[in-house]
Amino acid sequence: MTAHDSISRRAFLALSAAAPLGAAAPQRKRVPVGLELYSVREELKTDLVGTVRAVAKMGYECVEFYAPYFDWTPAYAKEVRKLLDDLGIRCFSTHNGARSFTPDNLPSAIELNQTIGSKLIVMASAGRVENIDGWKGVADTLNRACETVKQLGLRTGYHNHQAEFRSVEGRRPMEVLAEHTVKDVVLQLDVGTCIEAGSDPVDWIEKHPGRILSMHCKDWSPDAAKGYRVLFGEGVAPWKKILQAAEKTGGIQYYLIEQEGSAYPPLETVERCLAAFRKPSAS
Repeated sequence: MTAHDSISRRAFLALSAAAPLGAAAPQRKRVPVGLELYSVREELKTDLVGTVRAVAKMGYECVEFYAPYFDWTPAYAKEVRKLLDDLGIRCFSTHNGARSFTPDNLPSAIELNQTIGSKLIVMASAGRVENIDGWKGVADTLNRACETVKQLGLRTGYHNHQAEFRSVEGRRPMEVLAEHTVKDVVLQLDVGTCIEAGSDPVDWIEKHPGRILSMHCKDWSPDAAKGYRVLFGEGVAPWKKILQAAEKTGGIQYYLIEQEGSAYPPLETVERCLAAFRKPSAS
């Protein structure tokens, strides 16, 4: 055997041994990517049908309607559902003010969500909450509503902003909400506001396995001239680690791009964000 033959054989054996490892490498989950329609709110106000059509054409697979949907009539909700079905796009959740969770209003929220196909009624604002006891009260509201809607195949959830990750009486309100709500209450993570408030989204996901079913993929820059006016991937969010944690631990079922502006018009902004999200380097 020549030296060349020996080296070739060693190289072959090394490659053969490595191949099964490569083949067994874990693959990322196939998770739908949608749009929080607050990102194109002005367009939505003037032309809901045209805006949803444009979003579907971009390749978004689902949408999340925000609080004004609550004022729809049941008949209009049926029209929206037909539009979604015709476009092959889904609505998995809605954003709501605290009013949607009152005993008087919850039945309407249930009817509208069922009509458009949504399975998750998210509280996006609790209003003014003074102290930790107040946040425990918010948790109680979410639990009571969850008990009602789960019988119908729905869930409730809470969407954080900066305030929920800033200390109140020595505790972060999101910790209180996570601790005092039942596991069926989804903790919908807004990545950008979590980071701006000084918290680590990866650590948060890993400490709350199975509860991050939905996530708002909004970036943030510490540059005061930019803030949230950046495209996906242009801020400081460690997206690769965040998405891996969401899929491995968080229980993610769908992602939602959210935008609060950029150097481009809103529709172009969300189209660029979707393209950036789908780049291999993002995952």
